[in-house]
Amino acid sequence: MRLILGSASPRRLDLLAQIGVVPDAVLPPDIDETPLKVELPRPYCARIARAKAMAVVADADDIVLCADTTVALGRRILGKPVDAGQAAEFLLALGGRRHSVITAVAVRRGDKIWTREVASAVKMKRLSDVELNTYLASNDWQGKAGGYGIQGLAGAFIPWISGSFTGIMGLPVAETAAMLGTAGYPIWKEQP
Repeated sequence: MRLILGSASPRRLDLLAQIGVVPDAVLPPDIDETPLKVELPRPYCARIARAKAMAVVADADDIVLCADTTVALGRRILGKPVDAGQAAEFLLALGGRRHSVITAVAVRRGDKIWTREVASAVKMKRLSDVELNTYLASNDWQGKAGGYGIQGLAGAFIPWISGSFTGIMGLPVAETAAMLGTAGYPIWKEQP
């Protein structure tokens, strides 16, 4: 049995390492992550995580772990910005408001698949021009849903959360550990 992480996210590798889990392989699938017309954020996120898990090539006894994180401002899905202009648009829209960060986790072993979505509420402060421009110049917005990562510079913009900090980072650790255990992965094996 191998554990395959279907993600290119270094944050997900770090979060797994926090609980002593090191994947045997990292094989990020290449799938279309375009939201369907009128698709809501939570079902969108669940669909993408499941599609990623199904797209990873694995042996029948391997365990595949995939996740997808999206930022939702009401019914609007804020994915990964394509450029600094879109990142600025996202950050200005989020400023002074609460939004949701949804991370869907999918674990597959053979024909069996387990999925779970974890939604957290986040409030971002209104950004000054200096804060916004400095953040954009850092390029820390790249590759991050909603244009920010709470674990980086943007952590200074987040005065309040309710939910899973690790879920906001991209992998809800408690839920992921439980799902891996259900799939037969020895989460709590004794260390030599």
